[in-house]
Amino acid sequence: MKIGMILDKIFPPDPRVENEAITLIKGGHEVFLFCLTYGNQKAKEVINGIKVVRYKSNKLEYKLSALSYDLPFYRILMKKKIHHFIKDTRVEVLHVHDIRIAEAVFSANKFHKLKIILDLHDNFPENMKSYPHLKKFPGKYIISPKRWKKNEEKIIKKSEKVITVSPGFVSDVLTRTNINKEDVILVPNTVRESFYKEAIIDNEIEDKYKKNFVVLYLGDTHIRRGLLTAIKSTSKLSKKIKGFKLVIVGKNTTDPILKEEVRKLKLQDYVEFEGWQDVSLFPSYIVASDLCISPLYRSIQHDVAYANKIFQYMSFGKPLLVSNATAQKEIVESSKSGLIHKEKDVEDFTKKVMELYNDKEKCEELGSNGKEFIEKEFSWERTSKELLKLYDNLKA
Repeated sequence: MKIGMILDKIFPPDPRVENEAITLIKGGHEVFLFCLTYGNQKAKEVINGIKVVRYKSNKLEYKLSALSYDLPFYRILMKKKIHHFIKDTRVEVLHVHDIRIAEAVFSANKFHKLKIILDLHDNFPENMKSYPHLKKFPGKYIISPKRWKKNEEKIIKKSEKVITVSPGFVSDVLTRTNINKEDVILVPNTVRESFYKEAIIDNEIEDKYKKNFVVLYLGDTHIRRGLLTAIKSTSKLSKKIKGFKLVIVGKNTTDPILKEEVRKLKLQDYVEFEGWQDVSLFPSYIVASDLCISPLYRSIQHDVAYANKIFQYMSFGKPLLVSNATAQKEIVESSKSGLIHKEKDVEDFTKKVMELYNDKEKCEELGSNGKEFIEKEFSWERTSKELLKLYDNLKA
């Protein structure tokens, strides 16, 4: 089957999109990926078997994407590109990544009448509530998360099938929309075996931190990810642990808030912002760490979705410290791979770090449990079987 994936971002990187596409290609399908470019990337190229087709975009279109369900401009601009993509590639089914571009896909598809699979990476309307630009003029008065949520529910009902990333997210979709249970497919974010089996470790990164006790965070650094808790805790931990370092690998537009907190607390010697790094370097940072964290703030989104980073951490046998956001709490507790702290609670975060620092044997046990969980139950090769089944049934 010729599958047309739709992504309104640049590619690469996007681990979930890449994992899904590679799995489908290995399953005998042909995957074309619609994505955007803001520079001089090739209009067409093949990456790991994925036939990437890029359409030029610009800053105006990017800003208009935030108004996808508030004003029609983004939908109109994307509709033309998607229509061209469908005609040019002659795909047989459309696989849409997240809702921001979904309405434009349905609009372009009125002529083509292809089946549409909706892949919800996040509970986007809930995430929007924490965006800084929605808390001030003009975003506060123009963009409505409530309106986005209503439109998301309409799109879910119109889709042939819906893919989500956790059991809690499946329940949330079913409760909100009353669609048939068999129409919602669970495909969790996990790591491919190659991530930890074929990793090439950068010795410079490993050597850089060999004299430190490293607490590592990987990924999106938005305020809602909880890094202010870790930074405030560093003020205490740096006095208790010799060579303490909080290493943050990732970025977000809210980073100035984090950096200002570091400056205010005079923690420049103990907190390192590495910025966004190529995914190929993630294993090196994990190997160089002693403890890996995911201090998410609780929300409707975070309570039902897993952060992929926790599985990346587990795959290298590292002990975890995660907040009590429901989904990650449940999976860390069930796999016995780490400790749980109360969200936003600096004292509890500090206490749990110290507990692990003072018990190396426990750290090794938790790390070993996590690694075994990934290898035996939760690698991408195991959890992606439902994705293949979905497309095999569509083909039939």
